[in-house]
Amino acid sequence: MNKLFDFDKEESLDFDYIIGTDEAGRGPGAGPVFAAAVCFTSTNEALIQNLSKLNDSKQVPDKIREELFDIIINNAVCAVYQGSVKEIDRFNILRTSLFTMRKACCDIAGKLASNKILVLVDGNKKIPDFDFPQKFVVKGDSKSAAIAAASIIAKVERDRFMSELDKKFPQYGWAENKGYMTKKHLEAVDKYGLTCWHRKKFFEKHFEKSKQLSLL
Repeated sequence: MNKLFDFDKEESLDFDYIIGTDEAGRGPGAGPVFAAAVCFTSTNEALIQNLSKLNDSKQVPDKIREELFDIIINNAVCAVYQGSVKEIDRFNILRTSLFTMRKACCDIAGKLASNKILVLVDGNKKIPDFDFPQKFVVKGDSKSAAIAAASIIAKVERDRFMSELDKKFPQYGWAENKGYMTKKHLEAVDKYGLTCWHRKKFFEKHFEKSKQLSLL
């Protein structure tokens, strides 16, 4: 845990604040992509101890994610935004993810009492058309405390959203698969069709394959 905060401390030597940003939901075939940004304006040993299980959200069990979510929300400046299915189909998932990260980061930057801000972006791409200094960090959610915290916020918010959406469309199993294109999800799509929450372009190959099989 100390290594994650030490990483951010080293990156912030010429800045007043570090903002970490990450997304959740780039891979699923349904639902929005969520992007979060987090800034720990101050830290202490108690906070670091409470966040001892902080890591890439995909490596953290659901129950622990929920616990970390509450700690982060109560001890950092946070923002989370959605990139819609329409945006994903129009611009592609990468651009939509980066645009949504930009919204979250700008939200936080507007709340900080300084312009000396560095944004750490998870992955290998920078945010386009962005006014603040930034640095991408490959596998940043396992290196930076701020990015790891953002990954938790984005993941929990998206999982909650998909679980609520599942109540309206229970046939697709979104409470369990969170929109990923599992066998059950694909079978439901074949039976019931696509909803307004499905990313149409993600299913082009599936339908093409189904068409080819039907011709055999």
